[in-house]
Amino acid sequence: MKRWGVVFFFLLLIQNQGILKPVEAEDGFVKTRGLQLVLNGIPYYANGFNAYWLMYVATDPSQRGKISSAFQEATKHGLSIARTWAFSDGGYRPLQSSPGSYNERTFQGLDFAISEAKKHGIKLILSLVNNYEDFGGRKQYVDWARSQGQSITSEDDFYTNSVVKDFYRNHIKTVLRRTNSLTGVAYKDEPTIMAWELMNEPRCTSDPSGKTIQAWITEMASYLKSIDGNHLLEVGLEGFYGASKQQTNPNRYQVGTDFIANNQIPGIDFATVHSYPDQWLSGSSYEDQVSFLNNWVNEHIQDAQDILKKPILFAEFGRSLKESGYTTNQRDRIFTTVYSGIYSSARGGGAAVGGLFWQLLAEGMDSFQDGYGIVLSESSSTVSLISEESQRLIKIRKMFARLRNIEKWKRATEIRRAQWWSGNKVNDTGN
Repeated sequence: MKRWGVVFFFLLLIQNQGILKPVEAEDGFVKTRGLQLVLNGIPYYANGFNAYWLMYVATDPSQRGKISSAFQEATKHGLSIARTWAFSDGGYRPLQSSPGSYNERTFQGLDFAISEAKKHGIKLILSLVNNYEDFGGRKQYVDWARSQGQSITSEDDFYTNSVVKDFYRNHIKTVLRRTNSLTGVAYKDEPTIMAWELMNEPRCTSDPSGKTIQAWITEMASYLKSIDGNHLLEVGLEGFYGASKQQTNPNRYQVGTDFIANNQIPGIDFATVHSYPDQWLSGSSYEDQVSFLNNWVNEHIQDAQDILKKPILFAEFGRSLKESGYTTNQRDRIFTTVYSGIYSSARGGGAAVGGLFWQLLAEGMDSFQDGYGIVLSESSSTVSLISEESQRLIKIRKMFARLRNIEKWKRATEIRRAQWWSGNKVNDTGN
């Protein structure tokens, strides 16, 4: 990777000379190439955010201005990836009110969120089910199966019960084949969607060996890819390791997932990590939490690069300000630790492709405030850090784009030179 340092130094010297073309428009599907995400053939490093509430809020047309406002502020601050829910199973404002029965009004809310992201040049990661009870999740699926006479022993039957798996496969198919009522484009053909996520933070504590979730991911990744060959797919993992690296996990957690094995499954295009030392190490000092986070970030980047040989996205991180004594400066240090790890890797063409903080809120959304929420229009030191990281990653993308244009110019020059020599040889022969 050392060669990129020379390349970037060269590009920094010439980028203000006006001799290179601007970065190409950010349309098209995001793909992978080795350790990198690529968009239009150019490595794609990007800063982003979580906003799980987009579909939920947009279900009420009178509230859709909050989505537009959030995207406008995000764009102003250089954010270009958003992660959100493409599920709401049972309960209030459901997307899926019962197995296979969908609420058109809620689907239109998701249609709006996608069309609005498209207008603002924001790529989306859409998660397909929750591990937790919020918005239904695994519990709702197994409850539906139980009501149909299935023998259910725990929520972990979500991964193995054939009826439950049929419910979930049908949800995948329904969402992917949905035609957006505003754009007329099927979700599976919509380049605004960057990736699908199988589940938000999957866990299966009844099988710490990891075999249950490994089999489920393998099965569902294959099924999803059989419907949609355009989009990337990730699992939704928090980043916990299996038994072989259990010592790396906070408090030696074992939740039935394995960062290495799960991400090596065919069809999984990039790895994800979540980072919540304030939750995972709540009994530890703040300094110990920061130290853990620094190691957590760097170790996952290294493993993605050396073992997985795939890109890695830090898909959730943050620090709550709800707890007594928690300060903005402490939150800033958490953001700085994550952002520094990402930038250090990205500037060398490495595996870390970006980070998505939890969570972005629009003005007037106090009821959604969980202590982690950030309103970009309310200036703060954290908002400044977010903008700075965006600009650093944008600069890297521009440098790669200019490098690509240099390579194109060199190839064109070589072709013209070859044509010139060929023409002269013909003339010499004729003379």
